[in-house]
Amino acid sequence: MAGIWLDVLDEIARTCAAHGRGDLLQTVRQKRAQLLDPTLRVLVIGEPNQGKSQLINAIINAPACPVGDGRTTVLPTVVRHAEAPTAAVAQTAPPAPGHPTGTAAVATVERTPVALNQVAAGVAGLVGRRPGGGPAYVEIGLPRALLGSGVVLVDTPGTDDVAGFGAAAVAAPARADTVLLVSDSTRELSVAELNMLLHITRSHPNVVVVQSKTDLVADWRTVAERNRQHLAEAGVPATLIPVSAALRLRAAAADDRGLNAESGFPALIARLQRDLAGKADHLARAAVQTVARTVVEQLAAPLRAELATQEAEEQSGPISRLHAAQREVDELRRCSTRWQNTLTDEITDLLADLEYDLRDRTRQILRAVDEAFDTADPLVAWDTFEEWLERSLVEAAEANHEWLIQRCDWIARRVAANFDRYGYDVLPPWSMTMPDDIGERLPELQRPTIDRFTTGQKLFTGMKGSYGGMLMFGLATTLAGMPMINPVSVGIGALFGGKSIRDESKQLLRRRQATVKTAIQRHVDDFFVRIIRDCRDAARQVQRMLRDHFTGLTEELQEAIVQSFRSAKQEADTDASLREQRQREIRLKMTRLAAVYEQAQQLTGAQSAPLLLEPQA
Repeated sequence: MAGIWLDVLDEIARTCAAHGRGDLLQTVRQKRAQLLDPTLRVLVIGEPNQGKSQLINAIINAPACPVGDGRTTVLPTVVRHAEAPTAAVAQTAPPAPGHPTGTAAVATVERTPVALNQVAAGVAGLVGRRPGGGPAYVEIGLPRALLGSGVVLVDTPGTDDVAGFGAAAVAAPARADTVLLVSDSTRELSVAELNMLLHITRSHPNVVVVQSKTDLVADWRTVAERNRQHLAEAGVPATLIPVSAALRLRAAAADDRGLNAESGFPALIARLQRDLAGKADHLARAAVQTVARTVVEQLAAPLRAELATQEAEEQSGPISRLHAAQREVDELRRCSTRWQNTLTDEITDLLADLEYDLRDRTRQILRAVDEAFDTADPLVAWDTFEEWLERSLVEAAEANHEWLIQRCDWIARRVAANFDRYGYDVLPPWSMTMPDDIGERLPELQRPTIDRFTTGQKLFTGMKGSYGGMLMFGLATTLAGMPMINPVSVGIGALFGGKSIRDESKQLLRRRQATVKTAIQRHVDDFFVRIIRDCRDAARQVQRMLRDHFTGLTEELQEAIVQSFRSAKQEADTDASLREQRQREIRLKMTRLAAVYEQAQQLTGAQSAPLLLEPQA
């Protein structure tokens, strides 16, 4: 009968050993020994003053557990079969001196016999216990047929929380096969009792709720119906059996079968007998199913956590560094495009601005020349004007070069700004200064050929003008009877000669001014062409220098980033391979856990809730 579930339990033990969980392996071995034990251990728990001790007394029809003595129950009470009434305080002996720390030791139980009339004191922890010993319990032996069939009853101290139940379970010498939670009929099941039942049913598949003291409450049937409703709503798979210990004991004393049936105990005892008869089959299968669920959940939890951790590391580990390196490569490519476009655009703008600036400065000089030679005579003012023009052109060339230097420095910083994210100074080690020989590089101003108004020219011009005037007025005076050459005609001729000299002098002055303006215009044009050519050459040199510098810098950065990318890719590939291998191992373990769990669920033939093995997203 035990072959199927025992094989499953042994497989669970091997699974615990394969996962290195010695604690779970020890628990499975204890459960194996318990299920192979033919006795049925019944653990009676509940809140204080619910009638637990009286319930045990009523089940065996004997005053085994102290009731109503006013003492606090401290130790559990184990009631088992014996040929004669006996009582003892059992206590786990402490580990022997020199026992290695952290290793499991076989527990040695020492029993101290006590008198039957000292049982109450023993349960209260007043007699039979030795200081420094381990957990203790009171063991009572009675010659009763139910106990003789293999039923062992364990009365626990009253507790109203889950932690109290855990302490009671540890204090008992072995885990229970059946758990009876006692709650009296004076009230419905409390929230604490329902929470306790939910906790118990996760590790004990066989739980019975005993509703005691039905003799004290007239509408106990209503309370029982409400309690069954509470159990169904809470999802607790427990049977509820109403009983009255007082009626049971009275019926035993009077040998009244009807009163005994009214007490409800025949149903409870029949349940215990069925559990005893089915322990090797039905109860064992359900217990193995519960053990499988508990073990698989505890083994799968760290595996799920490891998978979740690997997924998190995938986002922040080598893969993320690989993505960051790829982004750096892409960013450097964009940076290279940006700085090249910036350099080309700024140099183009610089050349246009330099030409406009120098053109504007030369126009101002030419306007000043026009204004000056509208009135000045080149014969008189040329030396002073030549010195001023030379100085003005030098100042214009120097100002234009100064602006060229400033703009080139600004362009270098503008291009370098594209590399700010790389965190170091990328300005080229260069300096552009004003040329010392800028004045010597200017074209030489040639003195223009200027017509002079010589004395002979003045005499000739005066004679031509005076001859015409004297002839014209001499003819007019002859009509008046005067000779052609007379004082009037001679005077008029002299006036006309002077005017001709003055007019010719003014025309010569305008021709000299125009000649000078034209010569200066040609000189300024030559100056503009030469200076602009020098500025363009300097700007192109700066452009080539910046291009070579930032190209070299880009290549250095690219080499470093590509090397980082290769390292990150190699690390990511290695990490991904290891992670994938580990994930395959984890999933294989989870598959095996699922197979063990499914094998355990098939023992009862009932469909249970699915077990979550995969990590949640």
